[in-house]
Amino acid sequence: MTNTFTIAVTGQSLIKHDIGGIDTPGFCEVRGLLRQADLAFTNFESTILGSHGGWPLKGSFFGCSRPIVLDTLQALGFEALSLSNNHAFDLGPSGILSTLEEVERRGFLHAGIGRSQTAAARAATRTFAGRRVALVAMDGGPGPDVMYAANASEGRPERPGVNRLKVTKTIDVDADTFEQLRMLRDKIDYNAMDLGNDSQPDDTPEVEPENELCIARAMFRRSNRTRKSVKVDEQSLSRNLAAITSAADDGSLVIAYLHHHHWASVWSEIPDWVSDVARKCIDAGAVMFVSHGAPVLQPLEIYCGKPIFYSLGNFIFHVKSEKSPWRAREVWESVVGLCSFSDNGELAEISLHPVSIGGTRTANNNTLEERLAPERVHGEDAEAILHRFRQHSEKVGTRIRIVGGTGYLSK
Repeated sequence: MTNTFTIAVTGQSLIKHDIGGIDTPGFCEVRGLLRQADLAFTNFESTILGSHGGWPLKGSFFGCSRPIVLDTLQALGFEALSLSNNHAFDLGPSGILSTLEEVERRGFLHAGIGRSQTAAARAATRTFAGRRVALVAMDGGPGPDVMYAANASEGRPERPGVNRLKVTKTIDVDADTFEQLRMLRDKIDYNAMDLGNDSQPDDTPEVEPENELCIARAMFRRSNRTRKSVKVDEQSLSRNLAAITSAADDGSLVIAYLHHHHWASVWSEIPDWVSDVARKCIDAGAVMFVSHGAPVLQPLEIYCGKPIFYSLGNFIFHVKSEKSPWRAREVWESVVGLCSFSDNGELAEISLHPVSIGGTRTANNNTLEERLAPERVHGEDAEAILHRFRQHSEKVGTRIRIVGGTGYLSK
């Protein structure tokens, strides 16, 4: 298409190995897709073990990568990375500093971590093919307070870390249940000191006394229904929306990114609060919203003419077979989206290209270590991925045409 700017978006890249030497036809097709775009974007789902060292701050789900994996991503065609996710702090502030050092050395457009809160929340900007592009990247956790970047204050130095969208997990209960919980709290004399001690390593949560209460690490909220819920901190959200607006006002095409692990019981479903955040990002000036976390495809929504990819699942997913819960076929299948925008930033077209990590030949292989690289798939496998994605997307009013193993959406 003439006079358009195309952004390629993919599932998250949890990459531990150099896969640049793989030359299967399907992987070569993926490389070709990414290079068709003016800008290719993914989430780097790791932290770099580099010159600043670091120590594992997690148990079973710890992950770090050597700098060479960034060369692999660059060789694939990626020029933009979000760095805000649940693995970004796995080596602590040292890993943050090493990751920043290595991505900056390679010239990636990157956002989502920084040497302070101000730096981590900043919109990154750069010009590609004559168009100015900005990236604002957030992480919604859950994670301890210490993983998030902080500015210096009196008696405290700044802390390198992740750009936070602060959210709190709550349990909404009806009025009668709320009063019973209040009576229980008072009966056991659960006081502010107990709450502060139980909150470590997080800061003591702020509660609205009439409608919220905490016992141990659980927050309960008075409501007209009973459910698990998430409360978004308005100050944190406003800070990130302001970064989006500022970049958009400066003439940039803004990509808004969110990583989170507050999944619905059915992974393909969208939590209400995520939909609300996504739409507010578009209202603030973003031309697209991209999210990862849930390891499966979630719907594509078009809101005010702008695409919202609620989850693109996994693009590269280097995990171990031993005791792995990640065996469902949907975890290893995704799409590469090519999103074309006109000169005025309006969405012109999206094409959706189905991929499978390791290709269809490894779909029934229980040795997950052999599923190394994403491959473009065709035939029945492509149709199955696209039909599933179309079915999910229809729930939010998006109609995807499938032609010859490719999905299309025109405004």
